This record gives sequence, C-alpha cells and structure tokens, in this order.
Amino acid sequence: MRKLENSELERKSIADFKKSKKTPILLILDDIRSLHNIGSVFRTADAFLIEKIYLCGITATPPNKEIHKTALGATETVTWEYHENILEVIETLKKENIITVAVEQVENAVFLQDFQIEKSKKYALVFGNEVFGVSQEAVAICDGVIEIPQLGTKHSLNISVSTGIVVWDLFQKMNWPE
Repeated sequence: MRKLENSELERKSIADFKKSKKTPILLILDDIRSLHNIGSVFRTADAFLIEKIYLCGITATPPNKEIHKTALGATETVTWEYHENILEVIETLKKENIITVAVEQVENAVFLQDFQIEKSKKYALVFGNEVFGVSQEAVAICDGVIEIPQLGTKHSLNISVSTGIVVWDLFQKMNWPE
C-alpha cells in the first residue's frame, strides 16, 4: 500500500461542493462552548456533504479564527445559519416534515444501531452543550432520541465525536452516495 498524495484525492472545489447533491441531514448545535468542537463539526459536515448546520444559543459563528483552526475551510463550503432559539428551529423544521432527533441519554431513547431511517425523509440531528447536553425542552419537542451505546465508566462523548459517529451511521443507512 502507498499513501495517496493530496493531488490524488480528487477533492471538490468550493464551487463543486456547493453544486453537489447533499446528504439529507441537518445538524443543530445548541449552546456549544468550544470553538474547536464547532470547527470539527463543520469538517465532518463537509466530509459527508451535510445539507446545513444550524448554530443556536451561545454557539459561536464563523468567521472565527478558533473555529477556522479545526474547520480548515469547511465554513466556506457548508451552509449554516445562526438562530438564538433552538426550539423555534426545531418547530420550523418539523413543519417542513423534517424528522428531528436529539442525540442524548434519556428514557426510551433508541440505541443508534437500532435506529431505523426512512430513506425518503430528511433528518435534523440535535447536539447539545458539552456539560448539560440537549436541553429537556428541546428533547421534549423532537420526534425521537438516539443514544450512542457506551460501555465504559464515563458515558459521555465529546460533541464532535458524537456528531461523527451519528452522521456516519445515518450516512451508511441511507446508502449514500446513491
């Protein structure tokens, strides 16, 4: 095996990225404190052609030097919007028939490996604060909740790691790209 050179990776230009068919997943980040986590989520969203990121509450927005440090330019490719109130974002998306799913540890959550998708639907995944998670108010109005099974002592994953795991799983279940 030989490691590929950057020139061999067939990376999309920003214009090509913008024109590409997007994966029918939206990400909602609420009250994310770490600028590095935000940047990392942008990179994941770029890697999987995610349709849009909603930044809510205290979540910082581009342009920001610290976000850029981990996003590595993904803030230029991935579409994003800022909204102060996450509940309004969730309600608006639900009215558009987008399935809203919090990623959190709650009663009756569905383990990620058991979460079934409808390939004809669009999904909005809600990720919350690094300490407090997704707010109870947001959980209560979402269509469902996914939990990532964890077997260790912490039962807590970094938000950017959680985003990568859940996006990859749904991406696979959607058989994307088609």
